[in-house]
Amino acid sequence: QVQLVESGGGLVQAGGSLRLSCAASGRFFSILTMSWYRQAPGNQRETIASIAHGGRINYADSVKGRFTISRDDAKHTVYLQMNSLKPEDTAVYYCSCSARTANSLPGSFDYWGQGTQVTVSS
Repeated sequence: QVQLVESGGGLVQAGGSLRLSCAASGRFFSILTMSWYRQAPGNQRETIASIAHGGRINYADSVKGRFTISRDDAKHTVYLQMNSLKPEDTAVYYCSCSARTANSLPGSFDYWGQGTQVTVSS
């Protein structure tokens, strides 16, 4: 199994920055794609950034140019640097990963963190 723990959320003023981290732990053979999602009250969960094991990156249009996703495979950790934050970025931010485990081979399972609150004040 894989456990994901997010950190780095909090309250920030508009225009400010935050850096989220998400560390994976447990028993797995490899971590494949790592992603960040967010969900604001009353809204559906939105995919905002993903990074594949080979490094291919995708961003939602709403965060392009402001957010940067990166990963450290030695630490099994994914990061989300968020700059120029706006009040509409307020949401619970979740990380997710696909991982190959003993139970998933030859495929992979998806795992989710518990989420971290990001609040941007105007």
